[in-house]
Amino acid sequence: MVDLGGRRLHLSTAGSGRPVVVLEAGIASSSVSWSLVEKSIAQFTTVASYDRAGLGWSDAAEPCGTALEAAEDLARLLDCAELPGPFVLVGHSFGALIVRIFQQRWPERVAGLVLVDPMVRSEWRQPDEQKRRMLARGVLLSRRGALLARLGVVRFALMLLAAGSHAIPKLLARASAGSGATVTDRLVGEVRKMPRELWPAIAAHWSKPRSFRTMAAYLENLPRSVDQLDESRSLGNLPLRVLSAAKVVPEHAREVGLSTAADHIVVRGAGHWLQLDAPSAVVQAVVSVLTEVRTG
Repeated sequence: MVDLGGRRLHLSTAGSGRPVVVLEAGIASSSVSWSLVEKSIAQFTTVASYDRAGLGWSDAAEPCGTALEAAEDLARLLDCAELPGPFVLVGHSFGALIVRIFQQRWPERVAGLVLVDPMVRSEWRQPDEQKRRMLARGVLLSRRGALLARLGVVRFALMLLAAGSHAIPKLLARASAGSGATVTDRLVGEVRKMPRELWPAIAAHWSKPRSFRTMAAYLENLPRSVDQLDESRSLGNLPLRVLSAAKVVPEHAREVGLSTAADHIVVRGAGHWLQLDAPSAVVQAVVSVLTEVRTG
C-alpha cells in the first residue's frame, strides 16, 4: 500500500530489470485482471500492476472519474514507489486511454506503449442518443449495485457463485438489474477465466459499495475523459503495439499510424479481455516492445 499523502494505492511488483512495465486495467477492473500475464512478463523485466483509486485494495479518492485524474494518480504512485522510468505502459480498454493521456502529459517518462483492445473513443466523444442512454443505464446500475453491496446482497451472490451455485446469483442479478443482468452474466464469465484462488479477492472487492460508486463515476465522465486526449498528436518513433480482439477496428489502425515504430496485432478468436483469452499474445507484444527499447 503506497501512501500518496492521505490515501493509499495498492501496488504489486515482480521481476527485475529495466524498463519497468506498468499494467493499467480496464474501466472497472483491478490489478488481478493481469494475473495471467504478470508472472510471464516478470521473467523478462520488472512489472508493476496497481489498483486505481476506489477499486481493488486501493482507497477511494475525491474527485475521481476521469482518465486524466487516473493518469495523474499513476504519476504520483510511480514517484512515491520510487520506480525508475521511462516506463513501458500497457493499458487494456479504458486503461489504454489512461496510458495514452499519461504519455501525452509526460512523454519523457514513457519508453513504449502496448494498447490491449483499446476502447473505441470516437463512439463516446459526442455520444448519440443510444450511447447516452447506455451510459445512463450503466451509471444507474452501478449506483444500484452500491446499494446492494451495502445491504450484503452482492457478497451473498458472489459467495454462492464461488461455491459453484449459478441459479440463485442469476436470479438475484435479474431481480436487481433487469435487462442489465446480461452484463452481469458476462462479467461473471470473465471473472471465471481468472485463477480460482483469486475469486475470493474479487468477491471481497465487489462487495464494497465504493467499487460500484467508482465505476459509476468513470461511466458518467466517459465523454469528458475521451476529450482529454489530443488525437492528432504524433507518437514519433515511440515503440507501439496495438492488439485488437477478433477483427480489425478502423480506429485501432489509425492509432498504429501515429508511430513509425508501431505494429497492429489482430488476435483471432479472442474476446475483449485479451489478457484472459490470449495472455501469450499480450506477453509477446510486451516483450517485442521491451526488445525494441533495449536495442534503441
